[in-house]
Amino acid sequence: MARLILFNKPYGVLPQFTDERSETARPTLSQFIDVPHVYPAGRLDLDSEGLLLLTDDGRLQARIADPKFKTPKTYLVQVEGDPQEDALAQLRKGVRLKDGMTLPAEVEYIEPPELWPRDPPVRFRKTVPDRWIRLTIREGRNRQVRRMTAAVGHPTLRLVRWSIGEWSIAGIQPGEWREAPSL
Repeated sequence: MARLILFNKPYGVLPQFTDERSETARPTLSQFIDVPHVYPAGRLDLDSEGLLLLTDDGRLQARIADPKFKTPKTYLVQVEGDPQEDALAQLRKGVRLKDGMTLPAEVEYIEPPELWPRDPPVRFRKTVPDRWIRLTIREGRNRQVRRMTAAVGHPTLRLVRWSIGEWSIAGIQPGEWREAPSL
């Protein structure tokens, strides 16, 4: 029976079990998860937080991570500035990035979510407003959400992956994990 772990990856944690750059002491998954033979299904950047799925099943890992399956990934995104409807419309149509057009995203304004404090905190600037959006994509290019929001003029300040498909981090604190029901 396949194992599936839902991990709330804190900011600054590498989404892998070892750090090849031995000259630095960056935290890795091994400091949080002591379960043999599970591996991340996809990635979540060092400077992003939230849901990282790990499994011991190669087929499940491929189904979650491979863009051909178009598994929805939903992010809570704090962006710089106050994006107007035209910026959201661009995200909904797809955005041209250096590696081509993105698929259309689902996006909406949200109230600031009740999240854990980030360490280090997002830099606050009195003269620059910020806004929270919920963004759902169905592909997984390198740093895609950050590149998309920057392309419409609103760089990402904080990025929290809330869900992948049917799985979410609701009720899971940063650095904690739980096993999903049997698949």
